[in-house]
Amino acid sequence: MLELTDPARITAAVVLLTVVGIESGGVFLLRVLRSDQGFTPFQRAFFRAGHAHAGVLVTLGLVCLLLSHATRLEGFAAWLASSGVLVAAALMSGGFFAAAAGSGRTTPGRGIALLWLGAGFLAAGVLTLAVGLLTA
Repeated sequence: MLELTDPARITAAVVLLTVVGIESGGVFLLRVLRSDQGFTPFQRAFFRAGHAHAGVLVTLGLVCLLLSHATRLEGFAAWLASSGVLVAAALMSGGFFAAAAGSGRTTPGRGIALLWLGAGFLAAGVLTLAVGLLTA
């Protein structure tokens, strides 16, 4: 049996609960795609990307959380390897939604900065985890 630390177990449980929020986002996305409430093609594409990134990155984040227990990483590196992708999931999906917010938007707004910050966490998290696994 895989043994998780208490913080990892609690993190995994909380992340699994966020799937309900992602599911609610799917309902919103269906409404956006099925309606003609003035959303631009840009907004529809960014809302779709935000929802997809949330689901995929939460799944990858849970895998990274488990894999991080097979490393000898400590401190900030251990946190980054186990949680970096989960932070990226929130930032990147939020960045897509924030960048598309606003009536009639056809180009990204300032919220796009969250997307780039999330991309940094994604890269740093998976690279740290990979190094940790290779050096364990």
